[in-house]
Amino acid sequence: MMALAYLFPGQGAQAVGMGKAFYDRFAESRDLYKRANLHLGFDVAALCFEGPLEELTKTEKCQPALFVTSLAAFAAFHAVAPSCKPVGSAGLSLGELTALTAADAFRFTDGLYLVQARADAMAECAAHQQGTMLAVIGLSREALEEIGRQAGVVVANVNAPDQLVLSGSVEGIEQAEGLVKAKGAKRAIRLEVAGAFHSPLMQPAAATFKEALAKVNIDPPTFPVISNVTGQPVLTSDEIRELLVRQIVSPVLWEPSMRRLIQDGAAHFVEFPPARVLTGLLRKIDPSVKGITIDEPSDLEKLSDLIKPTV
Repeated sequence: MMALAYLFPGQGAQAVGMGKAFYDRFAESRDLYKRANLHLGFDVAALCFEGPLEELTKTEKCQPALFVTSLAAFAAFHAVAPSCKPVGSAGLSLGELTALTAADAFRFTDGLYLVQARADAMAECAAHQQGTMLAVIGLSREALEEIGRQAGVVVANVNAPDQLVLSGSVEGIEQAEGLVKAKGAKRAIRLEVAGAFHSPLMQPAAATFKEALAKVNIDPPTFPVISNVTGQPVLTSDEIRELLVRQIVSPVLWEPSMRRLIQDGAAHFVEFPPARVLTGLLRKIDPSVKGITIDEPSDLEKLSDLIKPTV
């Protein structure tokens, strides 16, 4: 069996139709959507499969929809390869909760409760402050941190060697946009987001989410999950609680997280749906490792040779 790592996407990866093929083919996937419908108070399956995209993109709907979609595909994968154990796993922002649930740190219903609580807290916080985010391609982290100090914004994502994201007030991001262009950035793209995620402006959301985490039982993960905050595996229940709260106001260290998984021996990275973003980043981080996107049941065939036990 090859050395695999599991990747789970975050907000921004959503697309109308996501997950439907797994729902149609696998009873394990259908079960998760049906259980989620009962707990969420809205038809998450209909939203994922039919949209509209405007509704699916709302933070409070998008995060639980992505969580369920990724885990429904993971359930199908687990049904096909029940003995498969990864070297480790990681999820981008929201995807970290998905990874922890896949690793049995949370029961599915508890993970769903936490994702909904997180999404609601972030949406509420964003509604009360004028914040946004700016993706920057072609400048170093050090250069962007200096620009951040000048403009009063922060680095929110370290996605790849030349792809980072700034987060902060609308005014600060406007100033930063001019500064990064003057510094010679290849591209600066204002993101379509509701707020200044992964910045200190999200502190009220972090405080609310801390209360939600206190109500849920957390077990040590059954396989390693890399923290967005530290780029290192989380080991204990207390550490999971602390780092998930900090994650809301801290930069997502995605590139360091991928390098830790590679250091731990991962050679093939399986990205669960909706899949495309993380595999693309992986190519920029280390083109020597292989990314495999799982968007349709037929994509599981790509893994057939990788998940066969070695004799």
